[in-house]
Amino acid sequence: MSGAGSCTARVSLSIGALAMLVAVTVGAVVGAVAGYLRRWVDPLLMRAVDVGLAVPRIFLLLMVVALWERLPLPLLVLVIGLTGWFATSRLVRAEVLSLRERDFVLAARALGAGPRRIILRHVLPNVAAPIIVSAALGIGNVLLLEAGLSFLGIGVRPPLASWGNMIADGVANLTSAPWTTLFPGLAIALVVMALNAVGDALRDALDPRKGTA
Repeated sequence: MSGAGSCTARVSLSIGALAMLVAVTVGAVVGAVAGYLRRWVDPLLMRAVDVGLAVPRIFLLLMVVALWERLPLPLLVLVIGLTGWFATSRLVRAEVLSLRERDFVLAARALGAGPRRIILRHVLPNVAAPIIVSAALGIGNVLLLEAGLSFLGIGVRPPLASWGNMIADGVANLTSAPWTTLFPGLAIALVVMALNAVGDALRDALDPRKGTA
């Protein structure tokens, strides 16, 4: 039983971590490019982000899932990640706008470094703190999203088990065996609260204004 539980937790947490890695990577690149290059690139990318934020994420996922009868797990992770990078891109863009005129960036530009090198070597490492916080907070959201999709039968499917489809399997026995849904639900709640606590702690620890207060 404990082996099955650990396997279930591993599946759910792996989906959350990998999907968030995809989202953070895409969001960081888009936000850095938009904030550094400006000109026509910034408004174009930010209008695309506005559209992505305006459309409910669950609606996008349901449309994609409707195209495949059985969505493979790697593709499910990729789709969840590619629908969750919009907020990260705005966060990174705001940080890059404040960094692009700093002395170390101007010095690298004066030495002949191109935009790609400046973004990868000088800008993104200096926005690592908000990216890490965004990832820590976002994993919990992905876990809830995956659990909802699996509960509806369009996320993780048997023979793989996740907390979401465990709750769905236990619904029929809710009155006679309530623990079949109670324990997976508690696991989701506890993990999400723990991840949010970690994200808040990281935000406080990595905020430079805390050290100057």
